[in-house]
Amino acid sequence: MSSLSSLGEDALVRLLTAFAPSSENLIEGPGDDCAIVRRNEGWDTLLKTDAVVEGIHFTPDTKPHLIGRKALARAVSDIAAMGGIPEHALVTVLVHASRPVEVITDIYNGIKTLAHKFGISLAGGETSSLPSDGLALSITLTGRVEHGRAWRRSTATPGDLLAVTGRLGGAFPSGRHLVFTPRVNWARSLQEHGPRPSAAMDLSDGLGTDLPRFAQASSCGFEIEPAHLPRHHGCDIHSAICDGEDYELLLSFPPSALPDYRPGEHVPGLDFPLTVIGRMTAGAPGSLPSGWRHFIR
Repeated sequence: MSSLSSLGEDALVRLLTAFAPSSENLIEGPGDDCAIVRRNEGWDTLLKTDAVVEGIHFTPDTKPHLIGRKALARAVSDIAAMGGIPEHALVTVLVHASRPVEVITDIYNGIKTLAHKFGISLAGGETSSLPSDGLALSITLTGRVEHGRAWRRSTATPGDLLAVTGRLGGAFPSGRHLVFTPRVNWARSLQEHGPRPSAAMDLSDGLGTDLPRFAQASSCGFEIEPAHLPRHHGCDIHSAICDGEDYELLLSFPPSALPDYRPGEHVPGLDFPLTVIGRMTAGAPGSLPSGWRHFIR
């Protein structure tokens, strides 16, 4: 019998979702940042669930309001990666009975603050005790995106340019993983005004883990120029590739969409930083030093 550590997260997800039941209104099921469900002629619905666990996504001494903020922000980032607008959230709290009530109320204050910022309603949720000390939050989030215009991981083609928003590296040691801003506004600027990406995903597990996933979903390879990676001050190339927890957007574009780009520099004409780091290629997905991978140490 195989252990989870020998299987890994991606293979486990493929195993669990193989031959999953579907319906005629499900446009995109497991395998992308969000599921896509047909809503009406104007809009499609985005569905996302995400979890944060003490000892994995935050440390025991993390301020509670930052735990709540991060839990919701991670899910909002996935809505952004589909080019959508977040709408309604359900919150599940799993915690040991010995924890002070104030910890949970402060967690909710962090959730509420970010929800107000993005116009998200807190529509309900669940609480459950844990048999031993610990804390975990699960967020279910819905969103909307113009009908037929959701971005996906699987629609890049060889020759497309690869680009990332913002800067990479050092998120966990710097604390940025707790206070990052999901790139909803930047994504909506591209969605409404262009240039329109051919494919997209968010960078949560690190470029070294997420870019191969992105390429595999599009049946492409990739090549990047490491020196062109936009990095936070003090971060080297290895950190930019492997650290994870960046929550920036990884995007591909037809070359005609970015005619004025210069390698390693911000694309001109945009009101946010976007840097071309390489391109999609024909052939098998390439490999990079790995970022975060659940179940594998």
